[in-house]
Amino acid sequence: MSELPHRTLGPGRLSVSAEGLGCMGMSDFYAGRDDDESIATIHRALDLGVDFLDTADIYGPYTNERLVGRALEGRRDGVVLATKFGNVRGEDGAWLGVNGRPDYVKRACDASLQRLGVDHIDLYYQHRVDRTVPIEETVGAMADLVRAGKVRHLGLSEAAPETIRRAAREHPIAALQTEYSLWSRDPEDEILPTCRELDIGFVAYSPLGRGFLTGRFKTIEDLPPDDYRRNHPRFQGENFQKNLDLVGSVERIAKRKGCTPSQLALAWVLAQGDDIVPIPGTKRRKYLEENVGAVEVELTPADLDEIDEVAPVGVAAGPRYNEHGMRTVNG
Repeated sequence: MSELPHRTLGPGRLSVSAEGLGCMGMSDFYAGRDDDESIATIHRALDLGVDFLDTADIYGPYTNERLVGRALEGRRDGVVLATKFGNVRGEDGAWLGVNGRPDYVKRACDASLQRLGVDHIDLYYQHRVDRTVPIEETVGAMADLVRAGKVRHLGLSEAAPETIRRAAREHPIAALQTEYSLWSRDPEDEILPTCRELDIGFVAYSPLGRGFLTGRFKTIEDLPPDDYRRNHPRFQGENFQKNLDLVGSVERIAKRKGCTPSQLALAWVLAQGDDIVPIPGTKRRKYLEENVGAVEVELTPADLDEIDEVAPVGVAAGPRYNEHGMRTVNG
């Protein structure tokens, strides 16, 4: 495999590998955790040139940052480490709400630095917008962390266009992280144009549709009993069956292109612009290697037209979160 290309995020020109690694599933939400294999996966990612790692304080909760920190012992140099604050959970995993108050921002950062075992965070995101706190106050506190040397670049996640604009007036924003994939193309309407107008990079999470677009799930029974995706709207009932039609189309195009469905889905995200960086999550080396192979899949204009036909905006059956989750996005 050729050397992994890099892309730049934001006005500060933060350089990251064209594909990152989402670490959430190593510790939370998806079944089948194995810390040794997860650490081996992170090490393999670094060996392959994937230098952009994504975590958050609530994953675990609070255990994924420790896991990533263990994996980075002796290998911190050259890694772009991203984490998030703002979603609050108890030690028992209970959801306690969203907090963007300045005093909390600073406490959360110090706690993340301690769990990660590092002296700075390269990209620090507000995980969800706190609608009770002016974004200027939250970003102002984040900017204080930059001035203190604890954080290098700032990011937002699932923020609305006007929120992004107000935040960027307070301090340069390197990246906006939002779900984006063949079955979640909503950002194309307003979010991506806003980011491009403001020179803000776009980090695409769940670029494989929480694994659905890989083609590995043919029935709900393919998911372990304790996997949270069993309660996800797009994995339930008639929605599951309708979404399998999209997967079938992706599989047919991938077969013709000589790649896997995962690689086709990631190649499509990569082809949407040099300012977009997908961060597929995996906790296994074999899937990591498959995902990295997507950078070598070349999609012609005709390929992209065909994909647009089978996966237009709004193609997925079901919302991308349950009712409570949808109230926390586009804040």
